[in-house]
Amino acid sequence: MSSPVDPKALLASLYHDNHAWLRGWLSRQVRCPQDAADLTQDTFVRAFDAQQLERIEQPRAYLSTVARRLLCSLWRRRKLEQSYLEQLADLPQNYAPSAEDIALVREAIEAIDQALEGLPSRVRRAFLLNRIEAMPQQAIATLLGVSLATVERDLRRAFFHCLAQTRECP
Repeated sequence: MSSPVDPKALLASLYHDNHAWLRGWLSRQVRCPQDAADLTQDTFVRAFDAQQLERIEQPRAYLSTVARRLLCSLWRRRKLEQSYLEQLADLPQNYAPSAEDIALVREAIEAIDQALEGLPSRVRRAFLLNRIEAMPQQAIATLLGVSLATVERDLRRAFFHCLAQTRECP
């Protein structure tokens, strides 16, 4: 009978053996040391939360996969933020939101992005087009080149995914 594996010791070993490599790899991807440091830490937090540390056979492949997903989320969030800020710039000055309102919107964008994490891109896009852009389902189907039934199924999937996410929160 083997002794139980200590997940903290596994994470410490994973961190010690791969931190510098992962941070260097991420630095080349994002070209920003602060973003690379944040993404590196987030990757290790995700690795610890996965509770599969004892089954990781190729740590660098595992860590780079987790890091790539975080990179995609970062770039997607920044694209949404940029789009929002561009639309704000078009507003007359007396209608422009305060810095606090902008910060609240950024938080909301991050929460939406986290809630939709793990969904296929088409499902996520259909949901955002419907809920954020208020686009009708038929128009989404035409834009995405899928049937109306597929859009309805994707929206239902995204809705239940978000519902499940909110139930997991404390």
